[in-house]
Amino acid sequence: MKALAVSCLQLPHAAGLVLPAYASAEAAGLDLCAAVPEGKPVVLKPGEWAAIPTGLVFAIPPGFEGQVRPRSGLALKNAVTVLNAPGTIDSDYRGEILVVLVNLGAEPFAIPRGMRIAQIVFAPVARVTLRQVHSLDATARGDGGFGSTGLARGTGTG
Repeated sequence: MKALAVSCLQLPHAAGLVLPAYASAEAAGLDLCAAVPEGKPVVLKPGEWAAIPTGLVFAIPPGFEGQVRPRSGLALKNAVTVLNAPGTIDSDYRGEILVVLVNLGAEPFAIPRGMRIAQIVFAPVARVTLRQVHSLDATARGDGGFGSTGLARGTGTG
């Protein structure tokens, strides 16, 4: 499979940080690092969130998006995750990538310069044309909401 070419601009406040990279041969996402000032970590108190700069700007090709996703290690070990996961970066956006992190843990969490804070996955986007109708085809699930998949109707367990 041919790799998607995505141009990446590193802003001055990210100088010296590594560019996003895959951590393994089969990794789906590239790691994003915090571009906060050296010696001045962002500290998230329990329940707090903040937009953490990455110092990166991407030129994502039309027909694709960037998806900013949590890192599983931060979530499991520290209860720190991406608040708007996945965060969507549209192909026409040319601003700095900011990662909205939230501390769901019981202790303050420090984010120093260079910490891997999230990952980005580049994915194709399907463009659709909505067609307004007055009714929809019936399905086995119907209008069952949250937790209803795979449950029989009328059991009271969904």
